[in-house]
Amino acid sequence: MLYHTKGIVFNAVKFKETSIIVKIYTRDYGMQSYIINGVRSQRSKGKIAMYQPLSLLDMVVYQKPGKDIQRISEAKFAKTYSQIPFDPLKRTIGIFLTEIFGKILREESENSDMFDFLFHSLELFDHLNENTTNFHLQLLLKATQYLGFGPGSAEDFIHQLSESGFHFSTLSGEKECINQLISDNYGSQIEMSNDFRREVLDHIIKFYRIHSGSLREIKSLNILKVVLSD
Repeated sequence: MLYHTKGIVFNAVKFKETSIIVKIYTRDYGMQSYIINGVRSQRSKGKIAMYQPLSLLDMVVYQKPGKDIQRISEAKFAKTYSQIPFDPLKRTIGIFLTEIFGKILREESENSDMFDFLFHSLELFDHLNENTTNFHLQLLLKATQYLGFGPGSAEDFIHQLSESGFHFSTLSGEKECINQLISDNYGSQIEMSNDFRREVLDHIIKFYRIHSGSLREIKSLNILKVVLSD
């Protein structure tokens, strides 16, 4: 049977000479693996670009219960990015988010609310022209509401961390900043130093680890910190 769904690409690995296997987070089926035949051949006319990380797709898929690898009948861009692949800061944040959610969502079943949130957040990020350095903090905190372990407030966030033995190095203004990150729109001006931004990120990652056993080493984290320190 053929089904229509939307998808967010997370990664692709080479398979045989001209094919790839792609991990795609779908609106209707959660994280799925798809084999794409012939996409690396000279006749594919650049179709492999469609399967770059975080690509937003419209797909018609064959969905067979119990199969580890599914197939795609048709695929096209649902939205095309104008900035994320080309802007160094946005590209680095995108790589980081791909790694985080690739680990967090790999066992995730269908969660249309989480999918819609992530899809529309990426759309907004692509068009965001101001205050982009806090986007990943806001997205990670907001996403917890859809993953089932969201803190209702900064107080709850800090309390859960402290119960697990993690503490902020400073108490000056941290609750106000975190409440803004949770509740304010993307692109809102939230004043914080680079040092405090890095500390907040470290604590968000710890918070995710408290609630998920799938988030261990994050290879892109140090690169993100370097880019954000410039």
